[in-house]
Amino acid sequence: MTKLKVTLLTGRTINQGTGKEHGKLSKKYMESVAICQIDPEDLKKLGIREGKNVRVTTAFGSVVLKAVKSLRAPHPHVIFVPYGPWANALIGSETSGVGMPTFKGIPAEVETSQERIVALPELLKQQFGRSEKTCV
Repeated sequence: MTKLKVTLLTGRTINQGTGKEHGKLSKKYMESVAICQIDPEDLKKLGIREGKNVRVTTAFGSVVLKAVKSLRAPHPHVIFVPYGPWANALIGSETSGVGMPTFKGIPAEVETSQERIVALPELLKQQFGRSEKTCV
């Protein structure tokens, strides 16, 4: 299995914002945030096509996401995950006294995965030990 060392960036997207309007437990929301935008050349290095699953791992956590081709290429070895519970599982909680964790520039590793993307209730239980009723 091919692994690629990358830098993780997270942030807002229009799709993430509109997906949230459908509700955080909706399929539309999950499809808008449980994704990983990857440079087209890095997709080739991983030996996968857009739409396949990848596992993204940082020092803080690991999740399976759907790989999508980044439209902002070229940016080799940089991935982007929209804000949401899947991104939150990959970032640390340390705020260094400023009240916000680091959402950009996080060392990560991305690899192909045959695992499924878990739905929000299961993700919250796995990552945070809580159900969606106490987190959403």
